[in-house]
Amino acid sequence: MSVPMGEVELRQQLLSKDDEFKRLAAEHQSYDEQLEQLNRRHHLSEEERIQEITIKKKKLMLKDQMYSIVQKYRKDLKTGS
Repeated sequence: MSVPMGEVELRQQLLSKDDEFKRLAAEHQSYDEQLEQLNRRHHLSEEERIQEITIKKKKLMLKDQMYSIVQKYRKDLKTGS
């Protein structure tokens, strides 16, 4: 009987094997860095606030896409596909 793969191990495996997952993760990281830059500012202009909201929405969409890939991969592991 195999031991279920942990979340971290599963994501690491996807990063090494799945180009789409790797691309999404890199884009997500890029948005993280952009948000960090915005968060370092003491005051955000209206344009920067809109940019912050837009980046957060894009990050969430990427996270959802990555989650879907993880779920599909997990299902494929269970069924042996």
